[in-house]
Order: sequence, then structure tokens, then C-alpha cells
Amino acid sequence: MKKGESTSGWRFWTIAALIGAVLALAAGWLSGERARESLVAGTRTGAQLRAALLDSEIARFRLLPLALSDDRDVVAALAGGPARPLNEKLERLARTTGAAAIYLIAPGGRTLAASNWRSPQSFVGSDYRFRRYFREASSKGEARQFALGTVSRHSGLYLARRTAASGVIVVKLEFDSVESAWQRAGGATYVEDPAGLVLVASKPEWRFAVARPILPATLAWLRREAALPASSAPLLLPPVGHDQVAAAVATAQPGWRLSLRRPIGPAVRAAQRTAALSTLMGVLALAALVWSLRQRATLARRRTAELEAAVAERTAALRREIEERTQLEARAAELREGLRQANRLATLGQVTASVAHETAQPVAAIRTYAETSVTLLERGAVDLVRDNLDTIRRLSDRIGTVTAQLRGFSRRRPGEIRALPLAEAVDGALLILKEQLRPIRLERSPFDPNLLVLGGRVRLEQVFVNLLQNAVEALAGQPDPAITLSVLPAENDVVVRICDNGPGIAPEIAARLFTPFATSRSTGLGLGLVIASDIMTDLGGSLRWMPDMPGACFELALRRA
Repeated sequence: MKKGESTSGWRFWTIAALIGAVLALAAGWLSGERARESLVAGTRTGAQLRAALLDSEIARFRLLPLALSDDRDVVAALAGGPARPLNEKLERLARTTGAAAIYLIAPGGRTLAASNWRSPQSFVGSDYRFRRYFREASSKGEARQFALGTVSRHSGLYLARRTAASGVIVVKLEFDSVESAWQRAGGATYVEDPAGLVLVASKPEWRFAVARPILPATLAWLRREAALPASSAPLLLPPVGHDQVAAAVATAQPGWRLSLRRPIGPAVRAAQRTAALSTLMGVLALAALVWSLRQRATLARRRTAELEAAVAERTAALRREIEERTQLEARAAELREGLRQANRLATLGQVTASVAHETAQPVAAIRTYAETSVTLLERGAVDLVRDNLDTIRRLSDRIGTVTAQLRGFSRRRPGEIRALPLAEAVDGALLILKEQLRPIRLERSPFDPNLLVLGGRVRLEQVFVNLLQNAVEALAGQPDPAITLSVLPAENDVVVRICDNGPGIAPEIAARLFTPFATSRSTGLGLGLVIASDIMTDLGGSLRWMPDMPGACFELALRRA
């Protein structure tokens, strides 16, 4: 290595080290801030989850007093009956639900039955007139109170409800499992009532402490209501320190508020250690990158130039391919429309005799009415002449309708897809094939003339003409020839079925029915069904053969407008 190159390399390594150090400092600071922000958000979420756990635990027992209020064993015990059946039932319920205790208090305040009736600490016979939950349930119908048990000396939430016979059924909940779950989750969690008295806490020593200073009179009332020892001095919770984050959320219990405290130090230190390691790895990676860039700069530029040339060449090839594909698709569309036009013109050639018949009769009638009108005018019969002229007008309209229908059918234009009455396309096809359909019994199911579908009138008429003309040709020589045209509207589409009672589709034709030049008739080209299927696909619908139907039956599915 030359001296100049060595000096340049040393400068690069020095610059890399300086940049790495600066980035390390910035990353450490940012990591600490992000760790703090993440801990704040996580503490808020953790408080909400712990409040949800508490609410779900209480919700499991909320309806139990209501369910027992009119229980027959409860009613029997309040009426003076034996208490043993109710004792056994309450014992089973407490064991099944996990309730700390379930008991029935008579209207006078004495306990008649309890789930712990076998225990030395049984509530049976205890007088609970002093309990607020008993007084409120007796007067208002239901009550709840958090207090320390006078017998068990365990705190819990008492849910009470008045029974049909004026007794009070009570369910006691203890939160040992909830507090244990909070302890395992980490942090300090506690629930306080509106006065600031801590009811439930992950730290046992915080239970029945106060979250904020409370007036002596209020504290004395809380002690009396919660059955706390009068000599106990209230513990005031320490304030949230600078090394802690805290979040408080409301619970589903009226007035209860859950708070969660977490230390900041461990999370910040972990983030700083991660940032230090990342900084070290970053400095090493940056140095290696600088060295690698120096060694490979020339090779990278050459490869970049080669890649750009290859990309440009491939882009030009793709552009040519796209242009060729576009031209082919346009040509295919033009060929398809030309094929449809040829099919329409071929159909027009086949119905020329029908058109001549349809127009010959009205023209002869017009001539007769005109000659008669001259005679009537000479006689002065003006009213009869007016009637003849009106008849001539109707016959002229009929000729105009037929010729306009055929002229529109022969035009070479795909037309836009729009909402149009299905009846217009059906009636137009039937008018074009009127003479060919004359010897055939046509059965049409009635349908709403205002039923709208999405399509183009000319193309839709071409589909109907192809299917009807195929049916007419298939019925040649058949006794009692008949064609059934049924319309089945649905919510999003409309199904049209065109069926005949002819010999049906030959098996050798059925396998390639919708392929070009598949036909069993010597005069046919085998393109009608291919064109009809292509048109239905363009219109967003479908055309299919129904092999299970007698004769030949085809089903069209059109989008409903």
C-alpha cells in the first residue's frame, strides 16, 4: 500500500469512528426517551387490562343474587322450613363459582343459611343488621359494599339483593386471585374508592391504606362502614416518584379507580445497554462499510452502469411487447366484431322472406284503403275516410317498426353497456324471427316489462336471435314444435332460459359445443353459439347449456340494473 493510500485510509477510519461516537450518543438519548414513552403507554394499557380483569371477576357474580332471590329453597327457608337443603345448595354454589361465601339473611337481620354452615366460622345465626348492604338491600332492593369480614377477617365485596319474601341473599367476593395476578404482572396496583380508601392492592400492606389525606370524620365513617379496627392508623401511600410512571383508569364499579405504578429505572437501563451495544456494533459496521465502499467503489459503478443498460434494454423490450399486445387485442376485438356483424348479416339474409311477407301485406292493405278512401270522398263519407287514413297510419308504423328493427340489427357497432328493458331485446328478436316462428308454439313466461338489465340492445338481440334460430332449425320436422322462453329475476341478476322440445344436442357435438365450427347441420357454420357466448362475456354475463333439460335448453345470466 502506498503512503498516500495509507494516510487516506487512516483518515477514513478516524472519520468513521467520530461519526460512530456521535451516533452512539444520539442513539443512547433517543433510546432512553423512547423507553420512557413506551413505558408510559404500556403502563396505561396495563392499567386498563387489570381493570378489565377486576370487572370480569365481579361480573361473574353479579347475577348470582338475582338468580337466588326467588329460589324455592330460599323461599322455603324464609317461610320457616328446614335450612339444610338451602345450606347444601349454597355450599355447592360457592364451591362451583368460587364465591367466598353465600348466605341468606332473614328480614330481622339473622342469618338463616350459609355456604360455610359446616365451618367453625359459620355465618348461620349471625346478626347483620348493622351492615349497610343489609339495610340498603332491604329498603332499595339491592346493594353492594366493600368491607372487612367480622367473622373471617378477610376483606371482600358484598353483593346483596332482597328476595321475594323480604329476606336478603348475599354473595361475598374476595380478590386474592386478582391480587396474585397483579403481583405476577409486576408493578404496584391498587384500587381506591371515591374517598381514597384502598380496597384491593397487589401489595397486602397497602390494603385499607389511603391514597390521599382524609378528614378524621370521613376516616371514622369509613372504618365503621368497612368494619376496620378502630386502633389501626391509616397508611398514606407514598407519592409517585421521579423514577416511576403511573396511570389511573376508572373501573366498571361506581366510584372505583384503579392505579398502576411502575419503576422507570430497569426499562431505561435496559434500553441504554441495548443502545450501547448497538452503538458498538454500528461503529464496527460503519468502519467495515467505509472500508468495503473504498475497495468496491469502482466495481459498484461498473455494475451499476451494466445494470442500468440491462434495465433500459428490458424496459424497451417490455414496451414493444405491450405495444404488440395492445395491437393484437385491438385486432382481436375488431375481428370479433366483424364476426358478429357477419353473423347478423347472415341472419338477416335468412329472414328476408319474413321481412317481405311482413311488409307486403301492410302495403297491399294500404293500397286497398287508399282506393276505398277515394270512393268514400266522392260520396262525402268523411268519417269513414278518416278511419281509413288512421288505419293506413297504423299500417305504415308497422312497416317502419320492422324495417327500423332490421336496420338497427344490421349496424356494425358494439354499443355501450347500459341499463335497458329486457322486454325490448326479447320483443326485437321475436319481431325479426316472426315469420320463422309462425308455425311454432311459443310459450313465454310473463315478466315485468320494466325489468332492467345491463347490456347493449343490438348485441343482446343478436344472442336471442341466434338461440331462437337454432331452436327453430332444430324443430324442423318435429310434431307439435314448441319453444319455451322463461325469465327468472333474482336480486342481482336475471336468468333467461330458451328451451325447445326437439331432439337435443348430439353427444359428439356436446363436448365442443362452444368451440368454432361445431355444428351438426350441413348448412351451418358452427359460429352462432361461439358469438353468443362471447357477447355474454363482454356484457358481464354468461351463457351455458343445460344438459339435464329435455330437448335443447340454454340459460343466459344477465346483470340486473
